[in-house]
Amino acid sequence: MNIGDRIPEILGVDQHGNELKASDFKGKKLVLYSYPKANTSGCTAEACSLQQHKNELEAEGYAIIGVSKDKQELQKKFADNYQLDFPLIADTETTLLQQLGCWGEKVACGRRTIGTLRTTYLIDEEGKIEKIFTPKEIKTKIHAEQILDYIRKVTNE
Repeated sequence: MNIGDRIPEILGVDQHGNELKASDFKGKKLVLYSYPKANTSGCTAEACSLQQHKNELEAEGYAIIGVSKDKQELQKKFADNYQLDFPLIADTETTLLQQLGCWGEKVACGRRTIGTLRTTYLIDEEGKIEKIFTPKEIKTKIHAEQILDYIRKVTNE
């Protein structure tokens, strides 16, 4: 997906078994982020950064949604372990990940694999993508700060 594209209506099922739809968030902005695997160091750092700055993101009008290929049970355990109080979509069939364009080939330690490309989408109140943070841009430990810096920069322009 590209800037200006509308996200899919059906987002998926979260760690509590709730089906999430884009229309559930109409009038709200979203931080929709994809991550490779729950409970790994980078994904934990990123999720904790977002949780730590959740109130600031909400003050800017944003709700947070995470998505990975992990099963619902693992998403729930991940959320419980780190007190994450935002939805984590269990996209086991990679439907949303593929629709977003963040499922594909990646290289780690010289080995090529297919998997989730760590990506963050900022979505406006109408469900359209307004900013994409690519895997190379994302610094997991301070990702929420990167997002807030971008939001504040755009707001002040």
